Amino acid sequence: MVIGHRGAPGYRPEHTRSSYELAFALGADAVEPDIVATQDGVLVVRHENEISRTTDVARHPEFVARRTTKQIDGSSLTGWFTEDFTWAELATLRAVERLPKLRQHSSTFDGTEPMLRLSELLELVDAAAERTRRPLRLVAEIKHPTHFASIGLPLDELVASVVTPWGDRSRLTVECFEQTVLGRVRERGVDAELVYLLEATGAAADLVARDGSAALSYAEQLTDAGLARLAREVDGISADKSLLLDTSRRGTVGVTDLVARAHEHGLTVFTWTLRPENRFLAPAHRGGTESAAAGDWGDWRREFDLILSTGVDGVFADHADLAVAARAGLAG
Repeated sequence: MVIGHRGAPGYRPEHTRSSYELAFALGADAVEPDIVATQDGVLVVRHENEISRTTDVARHPEFVARRTTKQIDGSSLTGWFTEDFTWAELATLRAVERLPKLRQHSSTFDGTEPMLRLSELLELVDAAAERTRRPLRLVAEIKHPTHFASIGLPLDELVASVVTPWGDRSRLTVECFEQTVLGRVRERGVDAELVYLLEATGAAADLVARDGSAALSYAEQLTDAGLARLAREVDGISADKSLLLDTSRRGTVGVTDLVARAHEHGLTVFTWTLRPENRFLAPAHRGGTESAAAGDWGDWRREFDLILSTGVDGVFADHADLAVAARAGLAG
């Protein structure tokens, strides 16, 4: 499955209507919104609850006083946060490209589109499925649920109220870096595939909040014993792509056995994020000269092919068309 990561952010500012519509037009089977909440409990799609990098909020003098510093999942962040705004206020903002130096073409669309509510995205998926006559999915990521719960905005409850009338596991996946919220989503009767997100290092914010320094690390959760535990509680995992690539030998890239081991435990496996720019590729796949810019495209096809060769069930991609092309080549 090719999942348009925040839409098609390789070509349009992420989480905008045109970004999602383009992802489906380029052949994506699903799109992935990141879900955060407003002060009045409206679910919006943004990469993070801090919005200075993805909107023009800093240019609005009426919101200057809202700039603040917060601790989010153990990190100090300064900026403007969705939970300090009502939806009516956020609706006055416009989206901007998050990586303007790397994606200058996308940044030419800055300021042209408003933010989206989750409810609007669900309507967009329905319209795209009807237009393309294809079964399309939503892979919804719940962001920072421990933080939002601490300020009286339980994302499991808010998400359940929006997605339950919309669909079931035939077209809905819910994912999060915090497994506890996935359990609460299931308890609320949401019929969705549940996928646990894992990073290459560190530990989940909910486990750190509960267990402190004794929290189980992501690495421990990816042992055979850890995968067996996860298989009893979730349907799948979504891993940083570096966990699928073996770069231990200088100048070459191979693959690890993570996908095969997870499949042995009955887990589906997604990976994130396939991108063609040198900045995001393994060193051996970057542009051939030292002067190659970070935003130049390297040997993305070789890296995509390697990742797909693992038997992974789904890939998140910023350029859905490239992932679709790589998949077609694998099938051929």
